[in-house]
Amino acid sequence: MLSIIINIFKILILFGVTVFVHELGHYLVARMLGLQIDVFSIGFGPALLKRRHNGIVYKIGAIPFGGYVALPQMDPGGEEKSDRDGRRLPRIAAWKKIPVAFSGAAGNLILAFVLAYIIFHGGQAYAPEKTNIIGYVYTNSPAYEAGLRIGDEITGLRGADVSRPPMVITSWEQFLLESSMHERVELRVVSGEGEHRTVLCETEKFWGSRMIPGITPFTYCLVLNVRPNSSAREAGIQPRDRIVELNGQPLFSREHLVMLVGQYRDVTVPVVIERGGATMELQVTPKYDEEIGRALIGIEFNTLDVRRPAEQIKSHATMIFRILQKLATPRESKAASDSLGGPIAIFVIFWLSVQGSILVALSFTCFINVNLAVINLLPLPVLDGGHILFALIEIITRRPLHRRVADTLANIFAVLLITLFVLLSCRDVKRMVLPMFAGDEVPAAETNAPPVPQE
Repeated sequence: MLSIIINIFKILILFGVTVFVHELGHYLVARMLGLQIDVFSIGFGPALLKRRHNGIVYKIGAIPFGGYVALPQMDPGGEEKSDRDGRRLPRIAAWKKIPVAFSGAAGNLILAFVLAYIIFHGGQAYAPEKTNIIGYVYTNSPAYEAGLRIGDEITGLRGADVSRPPMVITSWEQFLLESSMHERVELRVVSGEGEHRTVLCETEKFWGSRMIPGITPFTYCLVLNVRPNSSAREAGIQPRDRIVELNGQPLFSREHLVMLVGQYRDVTVPVVIERGGATMELQVTPKYDEEIGRALIGIEFNTLDVRRPAEQIKSHATMIFRILQKLATPRESKAASDSLGGPIAIFVIFWLSVQGSILVALSFTCFINVNLAVINLLPLPVLDGGHILFALIEIITRRPLHRRVADTLANIFAVLLITLFVLLSCRDVKRMVLPMFAGDEVPAAETNAPPVPQE
């Protein structure tokens, strides 16, 4: 019970910080530009904590899904409403509304970069520069039956429309996103020996999205710890070493190393490692472990693969932009909408993240901040991008949008947004929550990133 409370507290803190920096951006720029601020709230609904200072109400709401800064001068015709409230607020210049509206997204992007730096320097297990390579293929998976093998580089992907040229694939995230849009995909791959071939793969549904089960990406075999009295310790392997070859075979993932070690039980084989920029060859003898039931060399992997901060942000932003593009494309919109998640999905993934490690949780928080920044800048009423659009219209026409028009658009989109959240939440419950109570499990071979704690 205590662990559940702690995990919920972690989620509330991480999501609360995300909301706080967004609203703080609006607040700081609004104060700098001299706008009237009525309320600064984290959360909605009845106030759990509230304080008035210098005419501004600061509060924490009982419903923790969001927040707001009440800025009456940001609304079209806002000064008219202020008159009815007994105040006289001057009309602000339209250009001032743009930085105020943009500053919320800017706050989330700044936080995302801070988190990306923390993740990069705390993770230590740096991801390979080239990620569109298959690191491991489970032999009992459809991917193996289709012909995918360890070391294959995925260079192109095409869906059901064979009249279109294959899309060039340059990263694992791009591969996952593009393959999730189709029930069957045609992959262009290049083997480790340089052989070009085409592989047809069926995708399977997983939490509403689609994926090719049974494959994992290229990862480095970075040593976190070496067990005492192990063959790895006897061979001279040390923490922070990267194992690059075993018995002359280049390694493409931690799972690949596990497989090869199992083939050389009680056989002394050469192992190539990288240490401090230098390469050296050692001799190691895998030994059978009675407790685990297979041969080991006695190391623990550093399993959190992280990229440089700018690459993390680029990856997150590219994914959301690509999904938005697919939502606007008629032939791909259905598949893209199936992959969307609502508030329940965010909570579930947050829950799984905080159970993993703090760096995993921070990584998902970084992803959420980038997504929140991008989505909030969409030119839709009730979003920050809508305020920017109205301000641009005011600058071009030299008059604010009529209050009735602005209110009508805001009300329509508010209803649509609430309806969307409700529908997504119901679908999230059906996909994610109910299977948990039913006791359904996801076999390791059906995931794209099974844990490999030690070897």
